[in-house]
Amino acid sequence: MSTLEKNLYKRVSVKENQTAKQPPASKAYRGISTVDTSNGFTVYDIALIKQDIINHFHIRQGEKLENPEFGTIIWDVLYEPMTEQLKTAIANNVTEIVNYDPRVQVENVTVDSYETGIQIELDLSYLPYNISESMRLSFDENNGLI
Repeated sequence: MSTLEKNLYKRVSVKENQTAKQPPASKAYRGISTVDTSNGFTVYDIALIKQDIINHFHIRQGEKLENPEFGTIIWDVLYEPMTEQLKTAIANNVTEIVNYDPRVQVENVTVDSYETGIQIELDLSYLPYNISESMRLSFDENNGLI
């Protein structure tokens, strides 16, 4: 190596990047949904969390192979009289289902009956985003989950 080449390496300097890189603000979670195809089949973040919760409520308890505790009891009690014990059992089951997902936490569950089904109102906190929101689920004996 010549002296000129050796001196060239000594003269080259790389400056450090002084600005810290910001983490991505959104699209931390990505998934596929065939329900809402407005953005193709891809859903992100809170929309994905909501769809995952709704999907969990479409599974009747005992339907999932090798995990009979997974799913909801609501489909089995849809025609039962709405007593306080039943409301408590449904609220506990809903809390367990939503808290199954580590990205969300239940703050409050309200269970009511309506004309032909059961209506559940949830107050949720999306933990990675520090956002709270209400979600209303209606389980109808004629139409399924609305």
